[in-house]
Amino acid sequence: MANVQKQFIDFHETIKLDNENETLREKREIVLNKLKKKISPDAPPYEWFGQGSYSMSTGIKPLTGEYDIDVGLFFDMPKENTEPVSAKQWVFDALNGHTESVIIKTPCVTVTYKENGQPSFHVDLTVYAAKNADGKIYLAKGRPNSALENKFWEPSDPKELIRLVNTHFDEADDRAQFRRVIRYLKRWKDEKFQSGGHSAPTGIALTVSAMSYMRPIYLVDSFTNKRKYDDLSALKTFIKNLLNAFKLIIRIDGSQVERLEVRVPTPNYDDLFAKMTDNQITTFKNKLENLLDALEEAEAEVDPVEACEILQKQFGNDFRVPPKDETAKQKSVAVTTGSSSA
Repeated sequence: MANVQKQFIDFHETIKLDNENETLREKREIVLNKLKKKISPDAPPYEWFGQGSYSMSTGIKPLTGEYDIDVGLFFDMPKENTEPVSAKQWVFDALNGHTESVIIKTPCVTVTYKENGQPSFHVDLTVYAAKNADGKIYLAKGRPNSALENKFWEPSDPKELIRLVNTHFDEADDRAQFRRVIRYLKRWKDEKFQSGGHSAPTGIALTVSAMSYMRPIYLVDSFTNKRKYDDLSALKTFIKNLLNAFKLIIRIDGSQVERLEVRVPTPNYDDLFAKMTDNQITTFKNKLENLLDALEEAEAEVDPVEACEILQKQFGNDFRVPPKDETAKQKSVAVTTGSSSA
């Protein structure tokens, strides 16, 4: 078996989005300062917090070149006091005109920055009612032109979701592999799904799937008794577990389809794959099967160069194929396999 852990680590360092990214921090602060100065006096006090992959340390550099950062706004109010789109309007009105594109979307308000006429990054601001009699947090959903039934407050607990992801697994090194594997799969998704909409699984769907089906895997050096994490095996086992989670569904018309259901572990406990059609889910499953075949083929290779050539076809050019002379003396270390407990 070829030892390609170095190539996986190098790949991770290339694609990961640094949580200390200065440009993203700077734009976020500009938007937040603008909001603070311009927001309507009718709006109650609020606190902001970072959310999304940036806060979960699972972000990757986008292939499209358009970076994004997510900001949550906890307004000190009960949901009964304000219609959800009206609450989002406070944010929109304060930021409208800050850039060429400020839009109220169903889940958020998006501020987009452009360079040379093309989107370069955007800030998504999500509005929550955070002071409710039932102690719950509610997310503002809907657009100004949405039908009345599509304007509502939805139960949510974004801070708890961030906490669950960031504390998943007890060992720090296990958590580090967990984050790496998520990033690998996110880049694979970007490489293999080119269109937008719901045709591709979302980043949060892959992240929560990893919470359920990924287990850290390491090798134990028989000489030093130290752990050497094996990202190829961890990713392969994760994909195998994920494929095994697909269940056969029989429709009323008698048609059959295999679907995957993975629910958010916090309110509103939505199925993160529900918006994908049966055809999209089938395509996703087929691509996962192709990925698993490639991982198993690479794992069986003795030559690291040939293994990396197989992997590059799945993960793109950022997964570097080393020159022959670099791996000529590279041999597998005598190991026994093991894994940490969930």
